[in-house]
Amino acid sequence: MSDEFAKGFFALCGGLFGWLVLSSWYNTESFESTTQLIAPSPDLGSLYGGIALTAREALFWFAIFGALTFWVVIPAARQARSAWSDRQSS
Repeated sequence: MSDEFAKGFFALCGGLFGWLVLSSWYNTESFESTTQLIAPSPDLGSLYGGIALTAREALFWFAIFGALTFWVVIPAARQARSAWSDRQSS
């Protein structure tokens, strides 16, 4: 169980760290505003800017779904498989 926790924690921290870095590069208009990381994304005409904003969204969802997968889905599937095998044996 600790292995799944560590993997989920890495997915959460790694994904959110990448999101934080890309958000600070592309979504911080000024350091005096209150919407530094969640400001609307700028209209970037370059290919690299589009890739970075796409990667930013992908990293956010990787963090959320990665943590949920390792913390909820995999343990629930193991419990269900164990309960199913106990039911089949009795």
